[in-house]
Amino acid sequence: MAGNSALTTANEYQDLLLDSPGFPEFLLGLATITASRLRGDGSPLECSITVERDGAPSTVACSSEEGHKLDETQYALDAGPCLTALRGQRTVLVNDFPNDDRWGQYLDLIAEDDVHSVLAVPIVTAPASKAALNCYARTMHAFDPAVVVLIYYHAASMSRILRLALRLHAPEVFPDGLRAALKSRALVDAAVSLVMLQTRGGRDDALGLLQIAATSSNRRVQEIAREIVDGGSFPVPPMGRQR
Repeated sequence: MAGNSALTTANEYQDLLLDSPGFPEFLLGLATITASRLRGDGSPLECSITVERDGAPSTVACSSEEGHKLDETQYALDAGPCLTALRGQRTVLVNDFPNDDRWGQYLDLIAEDDVHSVLAVPIVTAPASKAALNCYARTMHAFDPAVVVLIYYHAASMSRILRLALRLHAPEVFPDGLRAALKSRALVDAAVSLVMLQTRGGRDDALGLLQIAATSSNRRVQEIAREIVDGGSFPVPPMGRQR
């Protein structure tokens, strides 16, 4: 998967930081460079970098839309290998994801994404922040010991430039209402995915069922979504009430 060409020089990191207009753009560039360097033999590999700063929403940058979905689903459920690595600041390796029982509901939500191996490695940052490099592969046992060491070294090489970026770019301030809205959107997206799995329908149909359930019970869609994510089941409204 990866070779010595995966290592990025300090000058390249500095150029990226100087050329990035903001912290999200810098993080996106970092994730994209990482994926291209670690994908040494052309094997499919998605990479993302997650940063949590005290008092601010998490910043997630992914090398692809697939990686973005994999990370966002974890945040909606507040559980998954990358969050475990980020918050516990320890390496998490999954060699056979479909048969790993540590994050059951998360596995259900990403079952169609064909992810079989995951490696999440913490990145040392400032005391008030945490970061992790997350790598997703579509083959089992994709991360052998030599690759794990190389990716760990690559994550360590990003520490200094990431700490500098955190100093240069202050956390973006979100009003409480917008912060809550961002969390609600992720929650509803996770519930919609679960309903799609249970009903074998499309996204629009699943969202429609959520809205019907909320209307028929005189509750908010977010409340229904929270129950689905917590319990994993969806009480389909009686057909006579679906209007």
